[in-house]
Amino acid sequence: MPALGLITVLYKSDEVLEDFFSGISKQDYKNYKLYLVDNSANENTTALIQRWQQKYPLAAVEHIDAGGNIGVAAGNNIGIEKALNDNCCYLLFLNNDIFIPQNFLLSQMVTLCELHKMVSPKIFYHDSDLLWMAGGFIDNKMALGVHYGMKQKDAPEFNVAKYVTYVPTCFLIVHADVIKEIGIMDERYFAYYDDTDFVLRAVEKGFKVWYEPSLYIDHKVSSSSGGDDSMFYIYYGNRNKIYFIRKHYKGLRKLYLFAYVIVVRLFNYYLRYDKARKKQLVKAIKDGFKMEIIAQ
Repeated sequence: MPALGLITVLYKSDEVLEDFFSGISKQDYKNYKLYLVDNSANENTTALIQRWQQKYPLAAVEHIDAGGNIGVAAGNNIGIEKALNDNCCYLLFLNNDIFIPQNFLLSQMVTLCELHKMVSPKIFYHDSDLLWMAGGFIDNKMALGVHYGMKQKDAPEFNVAKYVTYVPTCFLIVHADVIKEIGIMDERYFAYYDDTDFVLRAVEKGFKVWYEPSLYIDHKVSSSSGGDDSMFYIYYGNRNKIYFIRKHYKGLRKLYLFAYVIVVRLFNYYLRYDKARKKQLVKAIKDGFKMEIIAQ
C-alpha cells in the first residue's frame, strides 16, 4: 500500500496539469498514490490525464469525480478518506498549479514528516525569483494567516529551518496522526480560510509546522480563481473571514476583529467597487454571520 497519499483538487485545471504531472514523475520517491479529486470532471480532462500519465508515468493515480463543484475543503476531505482507507501514513495536500523542481523533494518531505508531523517547503512565484511564502504565522490582530517573505527576494532570514504557526495547504505534508487527532477540513469554507482553519486547529492541539527552506516549489498563484477582485473571491474571502472570526475568537478580541473587518471593507473595498461587487461584498458579510458553527 502507498505510504504517501498526494491529494489535489481539480477545477478547470487542464492548462496546468502537464507541469504538475511532469514534476511528480521525476521524483525519486515512488511509494505514493496521487488522488485527483475532480470538481469539474469531463471527458476532456480525463483524456488529458491519460495523456500526461503516458508521457509522465506516475506510481499510482486515482481520478475521482466529485459530482460537481463541491469546494476545495470537501474535495480534500474525499482525498483524505481515500488515502486513510489505503493506509497512507502521510498525506500531502498540494495544488495542481505548482511545479516541483527538485527530484528528491517527496522523499525529503516524508522523512521530515516522520520527525515533525507537519512540514512545508519554501514557495516561489512561478517564473520569478520572488518568494510567495517562507513560513508564516497567524496574525490574531487581523485574523489572518500571514506569509513571511511574500513578494520579496530570497534572503538569509528566509533560509532558517524552524517551527512556524501557519503555512497554506497548497503544499503541506501531514502525518495521518494529525488527521486522526484534529479531524478533517471544515467544508463550510468551500474555498479560502479552509487551510488557515485546518492549520490553526492542528497547532492548538499541540502539533507544530516545520518550515524547511532547503526544499522549494513554484506556485502559479491565482491561475483559476480570477484574483482578489473576482466575484468569487469577494464572496468567499469575506464570508469566510467573518465565519473564521466567529469560530476561533471570543470576547473583546472577537468584537475588535468584527469592527476592523467592517471598517477595512468599507474604506478599502466597498467605496471603490462597482454596484455588482458592492452587492456581493454585503452578501458575503451577511452570510458570514448566518453560517452555523459546528465544533470539530
